[in-house]
Amino acid sequence: MATRARERLLDAAEELFYAEGVRAVGVERILDVSGVGRASFYRHFTSKDDLLVEVLQIRDRQWRAWLSGTIDGWHLPPGQRPLAVFDALAERFSRDDFRGCAFINTMVELADRTSAAHGVAAQHKQKVIDYLDTILAAAGHADHEATARQLALLVDGAIVTALREGTPDAALRAKEIARAILASAR
Repeated sequence: MATRARERLLDAAEELFYAEGVRAVGVERILDVSGVGRASFYRHFTSKDDLLVEVLQIRDRQWRAWLSGTIDGWHLPPGQRPLAVFDALAERFSRDDFRGCAFINTMVELADRTSAAHGVAAQHKQKVIDYLDTILAAAGHADHEATARQLALLVDGAIVTALREGTPDAALRAKEIARAILASAR
């Protein structure tokens, strides 16, 4: 039963943090939504920050699995995969529950580069760069490491712009910029 309580806490926290923000959601709210008692919360997590770190670690694995699974599921040749990232993002931005990037949101809200949550968010961004690097290398791009960092900047910019504008169009505009970057890198 303790495992189920932990899962309920993680599920409730993920949903609430993403929908309402890390600072806006207190432990009491997480307890109410999860139906877990305070003593059980503290058996599983030392603090809300500890819970946040685990939520971000889980979300990192899920988000990266979603991205690579989406790209792999389209069965594209290697040369088309880097640009397909932006098509995947456009689909994500079209969802009713899209509220930006949980990792960017956390870094902005906490504004503490030394926090454990910031560290997890920064690691997530590096893993996304690593994924982009992998698909760029597979596509035959010589300067794939530098190009991966450029595309990651476009990804983050598209995410923030899509949130600001409320449409998936930012992903398609970023795709066109990425297309120009990839063409010039050839």
